[in-house]
Amino acid sequence: MYKKAVIVGIFILSLTFTGAAFGAGSANIVLSGGHFGDIHFPHKLHQDTLKNCKLCHKMFPMKKGAIQDLIAKKTLKKKEVMKNCEKCHRADKAKGVKTGPTSCRGCHKK
Repeated sequence: MYKKAVIVGIFILSLTFTGAAFGAGSANIVLSGGHFGDIHFPHKLHQDTLKNCKLCHKMFPMKKGAIQDLIAKKTLKKKEVMKNCEKCHRADKAKGVKTGPTSCRGCHKK
């Protein structure tokens, strides 16, 4: 009986931590940025700051490679995500709120 309880407890804990890991996503993600260079995207910082995943993920699902897949299928325009980022960063900058880069080289690194 005790053995079963321990096994069930371990199973429940592993599911809890697995769910938290998938919900949290990666701390940093490297996105393909074309000929300007890759984008080192601070995912965790955006999660903590925005507190609403749908602000970005309304455009693409929460899975690795989703942006490139949608661009390849032509269901997402090539610079659509970038324009969404710029819009948000520029709006915060206009309000005097600390924000991310608003220039090409601020995000794209060769």
